[in-house]
Amino acid sequence: MDNRAGEMEVFVAAAELGSFSAAGRRLKLSPSAVSKLVTRIEDRLGTRLLARSTRLVTLTPEGEVYLARARRILADIAETEQIVASGGKVVPRGLLRVNATLGFGERYLLPLAPEFLSLYPEIELDISLTDGVISLIEERTDIAIRSGAMGDSSLKARKLKEVRRVIVASPAYIEQHGMPETPQDLARHNCFSFNFSRSLNEWPFRNPGSGEVYRLPVTGNVSVNSGMAMRRLCLTGLGLGRVGEFHIEPDIEAGLLVPVLEDYNAEEMEVIHAVYAGHEHLAARVRAFIDFVAARVGR
Repeated sequence: MDNRAGEMEVFVAAAELGSFSAAGRRLKLSPSAVSKLVTRIEDRLGTRLLARSTRLVTLTPEGEVYLARARRILADIAETEQIVASGGKVVPRGLLRVNATLGFGERYLLPLAPEFLSLYPEIELDISLTDGVISLIEERTDIAIRSGAMGDSSLKARKLKEVRRVIVASPAYIEQHGMPETPQDLARHNCFSFNFSRSLNEWPFRNPGSGEVYRLPVTGNVSVNSGMAMRRLCLTGLGLGRVGEFHIEPDIEAGLLVPVLEDYNAEEMEVIHAVYAGHEHLAARVRAFIDFVAARVGR
């Protein structure tokens, strides 16, 4: 009897664990049985999916494609059985892996988690916070939340929020160095920058009279790789930073940071997306989470 779903389950375990022995322990099979089942898939497809070594197995490019599809198919099977068993009603359930930037995670996701889990008690949240760009397939992640322009990708994206970028400094810095009155005044100030490749050490400004937008180079003695790090630097009183407003709204309200050159703000927006692997049958837990976050964060 053809049992391709069972073979897929074995392959997914071997790929995720990087070992036939570990996959066998998970599925209560011998390592040789796992190896034979994976080989059967490869023989049927006529291509190598896993590269074997004496210590571990790794995915080939073809294996990465097969792994992504196999996970979707197994998830669809599980959800189909759930729908039938529950009389046609879809109940979001299961493990949901979410990756987000540090700033967004600390500002929104972690505070919202209790409400989400109270609405969907059968979902188990696995949240990872990092400002590095990850591979959803390699990291076994359902949803990644990222800011900035979306590149060409096989992934789907839903816009969650648009936020202004704001220049801020601490009251202590302003007291010591003075408040810049025009963008040109920044030439004598310490302006922090980001060190990731897409960042330019230029800040945009809008002429309040003509409405013209222009950019000016800025310099400083510290560069960082995240909005949260930029926020913390500004709080130290060492200089000025330009950062997404959601990072520093509570600090502005508390008087810990002061907006600078707001009359010249170019109103450049930082767009935040939920990114996920798109196919026609989106898992209920993924859809529930994206809808929930969009409704709360997008207000």
